[in-house]
Amino acid sequence: MARLRVLILLALCFLPAIVRAARPPKNPLIVQGRVYCDTCRAGFETSATTFIPGAKVRVECKDRDTLKLLFSIEGATDSTGTYKILVADDHEDQLCDAVLVSSPQGDCASVDPGRDRARVILTRSNGIASNNRFANSMGFMKDQALSGCTQLLKQYQE
Repeated sequence: MARLRVLILLALCFLPAIVRAARPPKNPLIVQGRVYCDTCRAGFETSATTFIPGAKVRVECKDRDTLKLLFSIEGATDSTGTYKILVADDHEDQLCDAVLVSSPQGDCASVDPGRDRARVILTRSNGIASNNRFANSMGFMKDQALSGCTQLLKQYQE
């Protein structure tokens, strides 16, 4: 009889934790952004820029003081080059970034310097009412600039 009481007591203590762990988060934060191919090798998005479906992106969070990686989750872009990665937990005191992982386009797989990551705030304690967190676009560079890019870039200079 005493064993039965102990088993019931343990079940009552651990059952809520097990149920909570098995349930999906009710209100996850959504990190959203786009991945592009810099077809003119301009270092920024132009009217000739295309977006990359199937690119891999990772959201990672590091400790502010030690920069030790504490959290990482990967996702991929859809047919429009847009990724949406669900993050269940609040990462209040951590430095979080969306980071390029890989491009499925062989001729556009070199990371655009300075455009390989985008800082995101993954906490609810800062007054942002929405669950959506928008990251700046990140990009890869085409191996060879498309023809017509010289003319296009001249227009940007004027």
